[in-house]
Amino acid sequence: MTEPTQESMQTYSREQIEQVVGLDATALGTIRDAFIALGQGKVVQPPILSMAIEEANGEVDVKTAHIQGLKHFAIKISPGFFNNPARGLPSLNGLMVVFSAETGLAKALLDDGGYLTAIRTALAGAVAAEALSRPDSKRVALIGAGEQASLQLEALRLVRDIESVDVWARDKERGERFARDTEQRLGLTVRSHDSLHAVCQNADIIITATPSHTPLLDYSMLPEGVHVTAMGSDSPEKRELEADVLTDCDYFVCDSRAQSEINGELKGLDEDQAKACEVYELGKLLADGRRLREGDQNSGEQAETATDTLITVADLTGTGVQDTAIASLALARLAQR
Repeated sequence: MTEPTQESMQTYSREQIEQVVGLDATALGTIRDAFIALGQGKVVQPPILSMAIEEANGEVDVKTAHIQGLKHFAIKISPGFFNNPARGLPSLNGLMVVFSAETGLAKALLDDGGYLTAIRTALAGAVAAEALSRPDSKRVALIGAGEQASLQLEALRLVRDIESVDVWARDKERGERFARDTEQRLGLTVRSHDSLHAVCQNADIIITATPSHTPLLDYSMLPEGVHVTAMGSDSPEKRELEADVLTDCDYFVCDSRAQSEINGELKGLDEDQAKACEVYELGKLLADGRRLREGDQNSGEQAETATDTLITVADLTGTGVQDTAIASLALARLAQR
């Protein structure tokens, strides 16, 4: 009898992965389905393994999850070294190893340099905005002018008909350059602002995508009916939202309450504030088919969105289920090629 042989593990480069995975409707659906599976209790997702390398202003996160019924699961190693730009190197890096969920054998090394993380993070923002923002949202405020801010905007256009963008960055020149480039590339009206109040005042959707260690937004900056997606707080020292944003908004939603309490915006609340903040999880809302905004019920009937003054906030810290989902999609598409 011939002994079974183990297939060799395939290695794919970032260039190969970029050719098959991007911000498209199928990828959006993959991330949405991953959140639904999480909300249905069909996911095994251990806590994040996180390690600080303080002397280099660096950190390393390891995330993973198993989705019941999926053929593969991924383990992601994601370093972030924030002095790198001064050296001409990217701040974020990383790779994913994909394993068979049946045998545990390693199937592929996705040497993506953090690309898949960036894509799935942007798509998660779009899933949150689709579920929580007003359907007629057209004006976006971007706080941050880096790669993720740009990807968030592009992913958002999969679910909302965006017409204008206002942007704020700590580096004024960078914000102005971002505005010029984005306006030319996407054909939108894009303006750069010096003031956080000014960038937010007319927004339907506000996206924060910064590595800030101090809060940037307080509740007084938020116009009626706005939705806020906070992306930047993904480690204990980072924070983008003042506590009153969480306690005074109509609905506060996170991707994982456990992660938000350790790495996300919930960690900034004291005991009394935490009691005042009712917390929803995005996957559970999607799994239950719940729509939090007025008139957007399961019946499909919608009220006039102009009267919708609810303020919704989503804190997305990034979950292992997103990594397994996007890695599985990447491997399937690579195999087809």
